[in-house]
Amino acid sequence: MIAVVPYDSRWPALFEAEATLIRDRLGELALRVEHVGSTAVPGLPAKAVIDIQVSVASLGPMSSYLEVLAHIGYGHVPLGDFDSVYPFFRKPCEGSSTHHVHICITGSEQERNHLAFRDFLRSHPPVAEQYVALKRQLATLHHGATLESQERYSLSKSEFVASVLARAYSDGYPSVQRDAA
Repeated sequence: MIAVVPYDSRWPALFEAEATLIRDRLGELALRVEHVGSTAVPGLPAKAVIDIQVSVASLGPMSSYLEVLAHIGYGHVPLGDFDSVYPFFRKPCEGSSTHHVHICITGSEQERNHLAFRDFLRSHPPVAEQYVALKRQLATLHHGATLESQERYSLSKSEFVASVLARAYSDGYPSVQRDAA
């Protein structure tokens, strides 16, 4: 079941602990490790899953990430063609996850969009509240017990996310260069 819970002040520390582990294990492969998603927005109710974005120079070979992340409890969730731009890992591999890792290329659209969305919500509380209301509504429509239901929940937020990104980019977000290679 998808549950949107009140903000937990431990989320930043949970991110930092996991980010340190990821940086230690990936070493120079991890060029940037960021807390993204709703748990990265102070005060925002969210699913109790820490989303971590790891920016790298190259997504290949994928085996480098699969092996290292498996050693610290992450399982790769195959997402077809999307794996070629934003591979996804979850911890633990089975059951309810506590952490998600998304790998992207530094300067990519995925990196920019996730940082811009996070930063815009951080600085625009009314928009963040609209997002919470949408997530709560969608959580009642999508049980989240299967990967397909979780994907429908995520995809149902796409229009809202796109509108926020349009506003964010017009306001000069994100935290990284839009024209980076």
